[in-house]
Order: sequence, then C-alpha cells, then structure tokens
Amino acid sequence: MACPMQVGEVDLFAPGSQEHWYEAYSLLHEQSPVLKIPEGGKFPGTDAYVITKYEDISRIIRDPETFPPADLRQASDEATEIFRETGYGTPGDTRKSLRPDLESHKQHRLQLTDPWVGPVGADQHEDMIRSQVDLLLQGWDERSEAELVEEFAQPLPQRVITTILGLPLEDMPKLRAFEEAQVRRFVYFINHKDELPPAEELENARALVEFQRYLKEQADEKRRHPGDDMLTFLTQVEYEGRKLTDAEIVSVTFGMHIGGNETTQFALTSEWLLLAQNPDVWAELKRDRGKVRFFVEEALRVYAPTQGSSSRVTARDVEFQGVTIPKGSLLHVRYGAGNRDEEAFPCADSIDLARPNPGRHLTFSQGPRNCPGAGLSRLEQNLAVHGWLDQFESIGLAEEKNDYRHIPGRMLGLRELHVTFEPARS
Repeated sequence: MACPMQVGEVDLFAPGSQEHWYEAYSLLHEQSPVLKIPEGGKFPGTDAYVITKYEDISRIIRDPETFPPADLRQASDEATEIFRETGYGTPGDTRKSLRPDLESHKQHRLQLTDPWVGPVGADQHEDMIRSQVDLLLQGWDERSEAELVEEFAQPLPQRVITTILGLPLEDMPKLRAFEEAQVRRFVYFINHKDELPPAEELENARALVEFQRYLKEQADEKRRHPGDDMLTFLTQVEYEGRKLTDAEIVSVTFGMHIGGNETTQFALTSEWLLLAQNPDVWAELKRDRGKVRFFVEEALRVYAPTQGSSSRVTARDVEFQGVTIPKGSLLHVRYGAGNRDEEAFPCADSIDLARPNPGRHLTFSQGPRNCPGAGLSRLEQNLAVHGWLDQFESIGLAEEKNDYRHIPGRMLGLRELHVTFEPARS
C-alpha cells in the first residue's frame, strides 16, 4: 500500500498499511480524528469508528460502563464446536465463568495473575530475567554483529514466560508454534474485527485446541509434581471459595502465554532501533542509568507494539470531536495514534527523557482493563536495556541488511533487525 496523501486514502487495515501508519495518523489527527467505517459494526446495520486522539481513547478505556467490552465473536459456529467438542472451550466460555463483570475481573487480576506478572508480583522474577539476559548475550563480546529478533528479542520473553508458567524450556520450539497460532488472528486478519478467512479459522482452531490439550497435560503433571511456578499455583489456588476447573486453568495459562511473548519482543526490537538511531540518547543512558526507565516508557509510546484494538462498543449515543456516535457502534481505539498525538505529547515523534509523566501513554491501555502483564514486560525491557549498556560501548544497525519491513496485522513488529555493536571496554 502506498503512503496516503489525503484522508480518503487512509486504510489502517489494508495489506502493507503498517509501513505508513504514522503518516496516516497525522492526516487523521488533522482532518478526521473520528474515522467512520460504514457497516463495520458488531451488529448488522451498525458502523464502526476509529478513534485516534489521546484524550478520546483515554476516556473510552477508563469508562467501561459507557464503553463496555465489544466481546466480538471471534470464532464461527464450526470453530466454536471444535473448541467445545475437542478442547476446553473458547476464551469467551471461561470469561463468563471467571470474570463476567468488572468486579470479578478485578478479583481475577488480584488473585490469579497479579501475584505472578502484575506490578508487584513481577519483581520476584528480576534475578531470573537478568540471568536470561546474560545468557542470551553470552559470547557477544567476541562478535560485532547479530540478528536481534532471532537471537535476543524473541527468545528473551519466551524464556521468561515459559519459566514463570513452569513449562519445560525444552518445549520452546513447540510453544513457539503454539504462540504463532495464538496471534494469527491479529496478524492475518481480513478486517478490523480480527476475523480470519473461514478455512484458516478452522485450521487455527485445531492448532489452538492442540495447545489447550498440551496445557491440560502440563497441569496434570503439576498436580503430580508441584513446582514453584504459576501453573502449579493455578492447580492449587482457592478462587472465590472453589478450585479452578481444568478449562479455567487452561484459559488463564493460555492468556498469560500470549501476553508474555510477541508484544515484548516487538518492544525490545524497537528499543534497539531507537537507541541505534539516537546515539545521543544512548550516551545519556550510559552516563545516567537512572534514565533507562524513562527511555523504556518513551519507546513504548513511540512504537506501541499493539497499535489498536476493536475492543469497545457504545452503550449510549456519545460525541467525540463533534461527531455523534450512535449507541451500539463498535469502537476501534488506536493506541499508536493516541501516543503520537501532539496535543498530548509535544514533539510526539521524538524521544524525550525529561517528558513529564512518561508512563501515561496508551500502550498497555488504561483503567480497570489495562494489560495484566505490564509490570513483567516493563521489567524485562528495563533489564534488557541495562544488559546492553553493560555489554556494549556502542550499538548500531548493519548496513544493507535491513529493509525495516513489519509483520502484517495490527501489531507493530519488525520481521528482523540486523545490528552491530562494539563490546564494552574493560
């Protein structure tokens, strides 16, 4: 897809559009901050709207009563039958039993996921993550070039979440294939509702059922041989006065696995890219390690791994930017555009280590339904950047080896990144 020159040419979901998203966001901010997708709604005869301004997106995701979850049916009747007849149900099935409303969603977070990957629970993994960073960088002091995605950005979050869940590290090739099935809908969709072509949807459903069965086998193994890991915890925990069902254990583990991989991989890749392109920022971090956390937040803002989501509907008529949006409309909140909104972030395209309140970006969403693994992802990214600063005197990008092409879909991730580096002086 060519770079859009006017609003009428903007299609954020067309093949190749991700190469020009930021030019499109500028057009939308200036001319059409609320972009209508006719007949694109959740229900027949309703429309969808792409929301791109920071304050509008923040208002939506912080108000689940006016803007409840869309709960798009992301599986056909035939695919749903595959999940229910041969697996452990659809994600929607266990959502109804574990967190059907906002209060139960809060308790789900507090009791089941926060102790392991939340803002406080993530900190217990610091030593483990640091050791994984050191392991992946081992031997780089005798080299000058690497392919960052395959050799570092992809394996780090996978090794971390595999360890936290308590799955065997030797199963990582199999888990990587399962992970690709988990994100297939977000990468190879045919529209803004993350729908797959029917044949692909059925094929993917079968692959995901295989993953569900694998997780059930691992849960059974934890019952026989408990460990100090999240999967063991899920088999033993009392939640709301009862034990979790097999389907619920599988569902929670499934969600943690998908959330702990691709997005952090994309963030790490973008962070190396930004540091290589901004040697003054690299030098400043070398001088003052206390600014690493500010850099990570700025990088997350500038290159949000998940650029948008069709995740909310309107419970009543609402107005944004002078546009009335009818009750029952589907909202596609474009986090990546909100993060580049000049009214919210002056000089939004630039990294500013002194930017006030750097964590107010939209990358992990906001409000009661923000990303449950944000604490873990932030910790991984901070420790990775510290590892690079320890290991390298300078970093760069390999000449004539990078085309900087991104994967398709609504996530922003480079396919590969060939990098150069100078080992730190003793």
